[in-house]
Amino acid sequence: MATVDPIRYPIGTFQAPERFDAREVQESIAAIRGLPNALRAAVADLNDEQLNTPYRDGGWTAAQVVHHLADASMNAFLRTKWGMTEDSPTVKPFAESEWAKTADACSLPIEPSLLMLDGLHARWTALLESMTEEDFHRTVRLEGAAKEMPLYVLTALYAWHGKHHTAQVASLRKRKGW
Repeated sequence: MATVDPIRYPIGTFQAPERFDAREVQESIAAIRGLPNALRAAVADLNDEQLNTPYRDGGWTAAQVVHHLADASMNAFLRTKWGMTEDSPTVKPFAESEWAKTADACSLPIEPSLLMLDGLHARWTALLESMTEEDFHRTVRLEGAAKEMPLYVLTALYAWHGKHHTAQVASLRKRKGW
């Protein structure tokens, strides 16, 4: 097994749940609910130079990570809504690395993305908390993927995703002594 780069993956890689577990789903929802505050804490008091520092060589800046989390959360929320309202919809992936190069992701202050995360995660959490076990077994299919993804797996993925990127920023701060 290949060694995982601890700077790129400070909390390890995503491990999909093999089956539905109500306790794990509740933990994932709590992580999604908590992301905006956790991310705000990770970027608190960073100046523009620090925010424009890549979290690793060749990686995104801390600001790009914040904007990426807003982009990814928008996509995840919509995927959840589609999964709840359509029968196994095919959802389009987004070119994350290209989105991270757009002007808004490279030059906009992070506050608009942090505000988006506040509102979006409040709505997403409300939706997730309203879902039944049957709802979490509904599926989406990522365009080009071989199999469908149950919404409980999608929820776990994005709970991990938020913690993953927040840890990248926190790790950068620790390494730099900020």
